[in-house]
Amino acid sequence: MGFGQDIDLKQLVQMNCSFGPQEIAKINRTIACKYANFRIFQEAVNELESREDEQSPAGMVRLGVCLYLLGKYRRSLNVLQHGDGGALAHFYMAKSHYALKNYDEAEREFTCARQAGYAADDCTLCIVEVRRTAGRIQEALELLNNMSGSVQQSAEYLYQRGITALASGGTSEEVGTWFSRAVDTDPMHPGALFGLAMENDRRGSDDHALELYKRAAAQFPSHVGSLINLGLMYEDRGENELAVQCYERVLDAYPENEYARLYLKDAQASSQTAEDVVTHNPTAQILRTRVADFELSARSRNCLSQMGIQTLNDLCSYTEAELLSSKNFGETSLEEIKQMLSSRNLQLGQTSAKTQQQQLPEVDTSIDIETLNKPISSMGFSVRARKCMTRSGITTLGDLIRKTADELLQYKNFGVTSLTEVREKLDEYGLHLHGE
Repeated sequence: MGFGQDIDLKQLVQMNCSFGPQEIAKINRTIACKYANFRIFQEAVNELESREDEQSPAGMVRLGVCLYLLGKYRRSLNVLQHGDGGALAHFYMAKSHYALKNYDEAEREFTCARQAGYAADDCTLCIVEVRRTAGRIQEALELLNNMSGSVQQSAEYLYQRGITALASGGTSEEVGTWFSRAVDTDPMHPGALFGLAMENDRRGSDDHALELYKRAAAQFPSHVGSLINLGLMYEDRGENELAVQCYERVLDAYPENEYARLYLKDAQASSQTAEDVVTHNPTAQILRTRVADFELSARSRNCLSQMGIQTLNDLCSYTEAELLSSKNFGETSLEEIKQMLSSRNLQLGQTSAKTQQQQLPEVDTSIDIETLNKPISSMGFSVRARKCMTRSGITTLGDLIRKTADELLQYKNFGVTSLTEVREKLDEYGLHLHGE
């Protein structure tokens, strides 16, 4: 019988016995083995949560960990804070803080977990990831350099070496070598698989990248980057039903993921031709999201409501000073809102008229308006180049010439071939990319 088929997920989640890393690994592998088990797990956790008032401190840790696995990080933190204060509770409080980008709190809790008896190397590698993500690259590298023994041969250590090398400007060959060694050690390590897939994606090795994304996406908890990139590759191949499955899996665990929701709409338009598919500017779509859809304190919600702020676009049109000048709006509410916006790559003031004017690159005034407004869709670009640009909000020639080559190359599936194509098209109009 295959792994996962003989595991009673409901019993594992709800039974009153020991619960630790081994049981958590069983849950993850059971769902990875057969994704239909996710629904069983979700229902079991919901039932356990309904009995929260009956839980012992150890039971609260079990519930908190399960909520983390479902992507409910704030709820997980609230529950774990009422747990038994043991190593497992501290470790998953740290992971929840990290997921919420509370990096200082995450490092503190990982340190507490290590002091309480959680595997020291695991905690140290998590702190490496926290510091790297927070931009403290040199500190992360120093921690890795100070680690010794068998951990240096582990997949997680090799992966952290690779991702830290990437963050510090390492060569593609160096980064790829670290990721390859990690995958050789653990063929199902999601982070290493994703990193290696990205390297192959950049080099144009689509078939190899596709297989690596598939392996990374099959893991649980869901690896969002792998699922989204895999979905995009399926779309490029015209396999829209498979793309839909990828985006739906992201939304199962992270229903507020705006990118997955937008890409899902594109993939579901499979009955339309490539020319007819309606593309979206993800940032513009995110800005239309209602503020009420996010977890905010009652004070923050009431203050925003009194100011007539209903969407993220409304909110981002205000500066910090303007919010603080409103009645009953204090520093605590400001920090809460800034954190929520930061998790969605937004910031206060970015949609104000003044900011937009400052950020918009200048365009040669000799270019006529008709040329600037010429739609990208009418210029004969390849499907891949056109999809990359329109998905990123570039819909007119004027939008395009405001971009630099480096900015274009950062877009998913936009490589050197597409960049050459863009330059050739612009040359036909006597134009060039910004900065060239």
